[in-house]
Amino acid sequence: MPTAGPAQRGLSRALVRAPILAYRCGLGALLGRRLVLLTHVGRTTGRPRHVVLEVVGRGEAPGSYLVASGYGARAQWFRNVLAHPEVSYQIGRRRRDGWAYPLPSAESGRRLADYARHHPRTATALMAMVGHDIDGSPAAYERLGADAEHGVPLVLLSPPPAPPGAGDP
Repeated sequence: MPTAGPAQRGLSRALVRAPILAYRCGLGALLGRRLVLLTHVGRTTGRPRHVVLEVVGRGEAPGSYLVASGYGARAQWFRNVLAHPEVSYQIGRRRRDGWAYPLPSAESGRRLADYARHHPRTATALMAMVGHDIDGSPAAYERLGADAEHGVPLVLLSPPPAPPGAGDP
């Protein structure tokens, strides 16, 4: 069972929020293509909220990305996008409006295992940072990604589909 929780105060919170400041200062390109700034709506306040997340993969549609909720259903951003899935997101200098779609459990588990296979050290470090002590096997990552409540579910950030007839001459 995970013991760590989201950064609440002090230096820990400042370090977690530093990439948001970098994006606000126009320095998002310095963070590379592995981090995304997600802007979402608070489920109770209705106010814009921001979080920087690790990109764990690409979606099928151009401009779509997969992000992980390291704190599962406890993460505020995750709870917010479940309530209000219309979001905007930025990687580098490219900003998009779109939607946040939680992946089905099996797909989430499979994609998290793929991420761990391609980035084993980063995956291990991130899982330890959020309090998940796993053996590093693909099956362990699949179980973790498939558990939306206590695991690390994945969310697809995707531009809205083109309106019917948008590409027709």
